[in-house]
Amino acid sequence: MFTGIVEGTGTVRERTETDDGLRLRIGVDGFDDLHHGQSISVSGVCLTVEECGLDGDDTDGEWFSVFLASETVAKTYLGEVDEGDPVNVERAMPADGRFDGHVVQGHVDTVAEVTGIERVGEDWRFAFAIPEGHGDYLVDKGSVTLDGISLTVAEKRGGEFDVAVIPTTYELTTLSEKSVGDPVHLEVDVIAKYVENMLDGYAGAD
Repeated sequence: MFTGIVEGTGTVRERTETDDGLRLRIGVDGFDDLHHGQSISVSGVCLTVEECGLDGDDTDGEWFSVFLASETVAKTYLGEVDEGDPVNVERAMPADGRFDGHVVQGHVDTVAEVTGIERVGEDWRFAFAIPEGHGDYLVDKGSVTLDGISLTVAEKRGGEFDVAVIPTTYELTTLSEKSVGDPVHLEVDVIAKYVENMLDGYAGAD
């Protein structure tokens, strides 16, 4: 489980396509406790660390590699990232860790599109198109995860929703690299899914 409090960005160093999916090697800084089998969120996608280490010449710092199965490639935009592209990185939350965001599974529901970016004082306001079939899970002041970032829905209207982004989040994550038309991974609040499931059960009982 993750919290959506992104720890920093990594950079795609290598991408290798295979018959079964895609393998990415990602450079990071300050993640020296990574190990084989560890869960890690890459721009909101829960993946498993295959290998990790420190480059031999010690010039590029730490790195880790992850494998994306064909289904993950099809459902996310990670299959389209190139070498040099930035990604958000968050390690799984430890059992005794501080819970600063909200419950984030790293199970991306769909890909949304940036429809607007506006500077508002020191903050930023981002607008996103609501993908078909996901509007019911988005409510004003509710939690949403975008590219692995825990955010709050500032406003929902028609086929779009807005989030307000503080300077720290803007600078620490890949949001500063986004433009109108770019894709983002969307994960709705899992609590909304549980509520929907329970209500469906009651409806079926009638």
